Amino acid sequence: MAQQDRAIRTRRAILEAAASVFDDLGYDRATIAEVLQRAGMTKGALYFHFASKEQLALAVLEEQVVDIAVEPQKIKLQEFVDAGQVLAYRLRDDPIQRGAARLAVEQGSNHLDRRRSMVVWGEFVEGLLGEARGRGELLETVVVRETAELFVGAFAGLQMMSQAFSNRADLSRRLTVFYEHTLPSIAVPSVLVRLDLDPERGARLEEALRRGRMVDVATR
Repeated sequence: MAQQDRAIRTRRAILEAAASVFDDLGYDRATIAEVLQRAGMTKGALYFHFASKEQLALAVLEEQVVDIAVEPQKIKLQEFVDAGQVLAYRLRDDPIQRGAARLAVEQGSNHLDRRRSMVVWGEFVEGLLGEARGRGELLETVVVRETAELFVGAFAGLQMMSQAFSNRADLSRRLTVFYEHTLPSIAVPSVLVRLDLDPERGARLEEALRRGRMVDVATR
């Protein structure tokens, strides 16, 4: 078990180092040597987990969605809002999220299938909205898949704009404005009035999640 935990930690450290390199340099300019230097790992440790730079990049893109965990809510649309705000908050300084964001929208090399991140994120959002529909939270006219794709595309644009203006410091507020304009067109009125769209909600949820993780570690 200890060896397995060590392998998990090693893989995570490599992913975070790679993500920071991709965030700083982009995919084409990033090198395995730079990843090794930032991770403080040997080539053997890295290649045990990842066979190439492409595999590293794809793993970072996949980890982006895996990392978005929010507490279940009575209103499923609140979970949809929360997932976006947690991601917006993490994009300020989380290496995985920042690296994946640049990889997903960066123009350049054709060696990396960037659609993967969009597809996985879209499926995640579609799942949340699908559950919201099952609970009667969405207007009957809403097409779930199209709405999920709209959100993913809009979020990508919002984070790029926020990066240019404030290094993503104002992304949570920009996302709240987006929610305020779009949620009335998809949510039933009785649900809409109960949603918490506070741009600081992502920070609060992340802090609660971190405290929960600390408790989990302490009780092992």
